[in-house]
Amino acid sequence: MSTKTDAERRARFATSSGIELPNDFNPSNTETVDYAKDLGAPGEYPYTRGVRSNMYRGRFWTMRQYAGFATAEESNARYKYLLAQGTTGLSVAFDLPTQIGLDSDDPLAAGEVGKVGVAIDSLDDMQRLFDGIPLDTVSTSMTINATASTLLCLYIAVAKKQGVTLEKLNGTIQNDILKEYIARGTYIYPPAPSLRLVTDTFAYCAGAVPKWNTISISGYHIREAGSTAAQEVAFTLADAVAYTDAAISAGLQVDDFAPRLSFFFNAHSNLLEEIAKFRAARRLWARLMSERFGARDPRSLMLRFHTQTAGSTLTAQQPEVNIVRTTIQALAAVLGGTQSLHTNGFDEALALPTEQAARIALRTQQVLAHESGIADTADPLAGSYAIEYLTDEIERRAADYIDKIDHLGGMLRAIESGYVQREIQEAAYDYQRAVETQEAVVVGVNRFQIEEETTPPLLRIDPAIEHAQIERLRALRERRDNHATESVLTQLEEAARGTENLLPRILAAIESHATVGEISHRLRRVWGEYREAVTV
Repeated sequence: MSTKTDAERRARFATSSGIELPNDFNPSNTETVDYAKDLGAPGEYPYTRGVRSNMYRGRFWTMRQYAGFATAEESNARYKYLLAQGTTGLSVAFDLPTQIGLDSDDPLAAGEVGKVGVAIDSLDDMQRLFDGIPLDTVSTSMTINATASTLLCLYIAVAKKQGVTLEKLNGTIQNDILKEYIARGTYIYPPAPSLRLVTDTFAYCAGAVPKWNTISISGYHIREAGSTAAQEVAFTLADAVAYTDAAISAGLQVDDFAPRLSFFFNAHSNLLEEIAKFRAARRLWARLMSERFGARDPRSLMLRFHTQTAGSTLTAQQPEVNIVRTTIQALAAVLGGTQSLHTNGFDEALALPTEQAARIALRTQQVLAHESGIADTADPLAGSYAIEYLTDEIERRAADYIDKIDHLGGMLRAIESGYVQREIQEAAYDYQRAVETQEAVVVGVNRFQIEEETTPPLLRIDPAIEHAQIERLRALRERRDNHATESVLTQLEEAARGTENLLPRILAAIESHATVGEISHRLRRVWGEYREAVTV
């Protein structure tokens, strides 16, 4: 049996961000006693303890299950199944071609149609996706970024066909393009015109779709790329600062759009650090909005967020153990005060989740809500010396990063220089090295392995769905009024060369049965495509 070095032993008593923990937070110790003071109440500035005074005593968090695969019909069936099982909000996953503005018959889409999400090319597809689901009674989150404005317009067009007034639509589009340049890569256009689409969406929805959350600023993918918890908070809020600056520069007043900003965080397995991370993010955002931007509407200061458990922690080895990981991560999200939660399926390291895996993931949330007692009081861990110490420390580290980004000229400059990407890459490298040396234990991967692994039944996507989707798309082009479609696409292209809000033009194109790829192609003509700089 190997002997651990002092450094390795010490590493056991630090969080995944490297924050060292003492053996005991003794209340008599003057260095720790202040951590539990001046916390304030839930629902009060700076919202460390939550954005509502009664938190889950009023209503539970929204229980979403992220789903989408193959065709609109198959995804629609999964949504109806999840709603019947007690899901309280839908969360739509789109396939890669839809995410990057390619139609299913584009040569670059070959082999990817319907694979990691549902294929949506047109208004017809979107209608099939939500067939039998009244959009005035369900909250829908759409994980889409580069084509977010187009997918929102598709959703609006479906609502209009259902006879739903837009004032009743409730949901979220991710619409966070900056994190695509940092961590994920499903961008289309350069940053400046991409930000224009974001702020056009802010302005349009403020008047037309007032209950819609126009952006979900995402730390999730930053964390999945390998960042620490403190980096996740810092880079997410720095992105939010950039969006706020862009909206103000476009002529919007901060309190006109900030109440509809929302956030999307990851929940990892280091329970205490994750709970503290959410509390620190709330407090830091409230101070940024108040002190930097002069926001006065209390809703502008409230960091409301969705959480998803950490896909990067799921293992293909002994996949049933992922149920335990997901439970711990969901517990962290609820104790941290999330407004909405998705729990991953235990089989997602191997394939898209089966119905059984999705049901177990949902039941995990329901057990936490109805059986654990953690929702019976707001911020139940408030005053814990360990929690308050970690909250302060994560806030301090995140604020230091934001100061550094400010000195670099803001988040756009920091991204363009590769600074943010390098910080994440270094953190990811450090973690992988810790796994390889067993300083970090991953159960079933580098310790506690078993000789014979069994694979659970997996969801398989029929390759024939790509051909069927292409045939539907071709049939649409044959039956629509192509002269009318071409006319509105030309008007959209001309508008993109100017400064008018593009959302009404995109909606008109959608209602003329223009496709996602055709709309994106017209914008590519004007703005070009982004090519990432290499960072080392």
